[in-house]
Amino acid sequence: MWGVMRQEAEERLARLYADHGRDVLAYALRRSPEAEDAADVVAETFLIAWRRLADVPEGDDERLWLYGVARRVLANQRRGERRRLRLGERLRSELPALVAAQAPPSGERSPVLSALSRLDEADRELLLLVGWEGLEPAQAARVVGGSVVAVRSRLHRARRRLRMAMLAAENGKTGQLEVEGA
Repeated sequence: MWGVMRQEAEERLARLYADHGRDVLAYALRRSPEAEDAADVVAETFLIAWRRLADVPEGDDERLWLYGVARRVLANQRRGERRRLRLGERLRSELPALVAAQAPPSGERSPVLSALSRLDEADRELLLLVGWEGLEPAQAARVVGGSVVAVRSRLHRARRRLRMAMLAAENGKTGQLEVEGA
């Protein structure tokens, strides 16, 4: 029974889209700054229609109902854009202070930062996740998409390479760090 009802629902949605998809797209295009935004409005409108198919009226009112949904989707899209813009403005105004708070205290780079810069990206990321972000190795494994065992092993090797880079910096050696067997 459910299979028949689902098939009927899918057929109704397909008919709604065939009958009114172009009209909803034209409605959205005339009200959206970008064609991609209008396409998003159409997709969201018909997703809502699918979820609320029982609420979609029959006959001539179908198109009007879809326009009403598209109108609300557009309003939500505009509100979201305004929120993103306000957040971006706030971040731009707060970012200099946040960066200054994270910067090394002196004008020179600290020995740790210098040594970190000599490591490859993967080592540096693991060390920063554990050291600066305060993650446990199991949590870091989730971030980088590796197994806990592999991340623990990589972290051990990265710490060893960091120590070697710091020792090399103390002894006046420069350049990219190369570790035998790493």
